[in-house]
Amino acid sequence: MTNSVNMRVVVTGLGAITPIGNTLADYWDGLMSGRNGVAPITLFDASRHDCRFAAEIKGFDPHAYLDRKDAKRMDRFAQLAVAASKQALEDAQFTINDLNAEQVGVLIGTGIGGLKVLEEQQEVNLTKGPDRCSPFMIPMMIANMAAGLTAIHTGAKGPNSCSVTACAAGSNAIGDAFRWIQLGYAQAMICGGTEAAVTPLSVAGFAACRALSFRNDDPAHASRPFDKDRDGFVLGEGSGILLLEEMEHALARGAKIYAEIVGYGVTCDAFHMTGQLPGGVQAARAMQLAMKDGGLTAEQISYVNAHGTSTPVNDPNETAAIKTSLGDHAYKIAVSSTKSMTGHLLGGSGGIEGVATVLAIARDRVPPTINFVEADPECDLDYVPNESRALKVEVALSNSFGFGGHNVTLAFRKFVK
Repeated sequence: MTNSVNMRVVVTGLGAITPIGNTLADYWDGLMSGRNGVAPITLFDASRHDCRFAAEIKGFDPHAYLDRKDAKRMDRFAQLAVAASKQALEDAQFTINDLNAEQVGVLIGTGIGGLKVLEEQQEVNLTKGPDRCSPFMIPMMIANMAAGLTAIHTGAKGPNSCSVTACAAGSNAIGDAFRWIQLGYAQAMICGGTEAAVTPLSVAGFAACRALSFRNDDPAHASRPFDKDRDGFVLGEGSGILLLEEMEHALARGAKIYAEIVGYGVTCDAFHMTGQLPGGVQAARAMQLAMKDGGLTAEQISYVNAHGTSTPVNDPNETAAIKTSLGDHAYKIAVSSTKSMTGHLLGGSGGIEGVATVLAIARDRVPPTINFVEADPECDLDYVPNESRALKVEVALSNSFGFGGHNVTLAFRKFVK
């Protein structure tokens, strides 16, 4: 271990299980084709709910990654994390063994954790009695278990933790993992976010606080970031995982390198439980800190993967933050919200959006903001409406903001040795 903060960190593996694709290739194809992952809820009977649609994963088989006994003892959010992590390791052709296990860590964020198990076990408690509750209830529902079980199922024995910063959790996990490698605490980190909160209680709760869209008659057009007629976000589920490596370690093993992570900015609004500070002041500062951390100027930014929730408050605030942090250059870059296709994965969103941002750099193409019909007058940037775009992406930022005032920006750039 060293105390250097000069170690360079690169992205060598990616994994994604999302509402628009259950592999990295399918996810990218979905992003590029503007695939819509939003539809009526099938995971439970939502007929009594004010909001009856979500962005669910389709056709996920946990047994492709876990044996039946292990899968049965895991909540869906942890299954998704283990699966996406195994995808990322395979993508990177990275093998964890006795020689390197203690230098490989795991940091996976989630906003809510095992809510489905908690709901089910409370029903057991109320109808059958407390002595009938599962002995696996607690280890299945606690938020850190995605990271813990990923380590168990991959053999990673290095630093292991879990960020629980609401909708910023996945991006916090990636940023903190970046720092740990910079500081020499690990040579590689499995990091990102996961969430599986399309459950009766979750949908009811978000609906009660008026965060969701209620476009039940037209769910396919409900997630419409930056559009004048947006009315709330669409709940989604899934997991996105990045394998980060110290650069020299990656080069020594001949790894393919998607991009380099160079900056991490973190701030807090210190303002409201669920609302955002007007004008996106602290969100802008997170973007500025990430650029400063990476030694970047505003003119170097090509693309911003926006938090872009499709809520009345977030989108103009984030637009203001982008303009504050990038100045006049904000009008010369591409900005898009992939939540228009995937819905909002809460703590998992920073994971799949980090994957999208890295691929935009690696493939010089940016995903669109679908369902964009008429811009809100306060949202006056280039949001890549409705169709993906070929674009030389040298440097990109990924924003995530969470209830509690958490603001996170990650900065990635094309890798040059």
